[in-house]
Amino acid sequence: MPDIQVFGLHDSQATRGALRFFRERRIVVRYVDLGKRPIAPAELRRFVERLGVDALVDTDSRPYREQGLVYLARDEAALVARLRADARLLKLPLARSGNEVTAGRDEATWARWAKGG
Repeated sequence: MPDIQVFGLHDSQATRGALRFFRERRIVVRYVDLGKRPIAPAELRRFVERLGVDALVDTDSRPYREQGLVYLARDEAALVARLRADARLLKLPLARSGNEVTAGRDEATWARWAKGG
């Protein structure tokens, strides 16, 4: 059985879709609700190192526009701190299987994980 972890918010349609994707394939995942518990700094750093901070930011989200991030200079450290403080800025769901990570809906990769590859 693959060891898959999904990070998201309970009111996020994309997060619910990811959980449904794995549930339909009878794969048990560990779900971390970022609304109840923020993502650990080391875990967020893992996603940033593998995908880059720009891949983790949901530029279409309302919080992104409301906080004026469209107009701010891109300071990676400051942006990572904002992502940790406000999970609504993340492109959800964040999923991890071993050393592989995804941000947003990536069913092709999830299907490969489900097959054990």
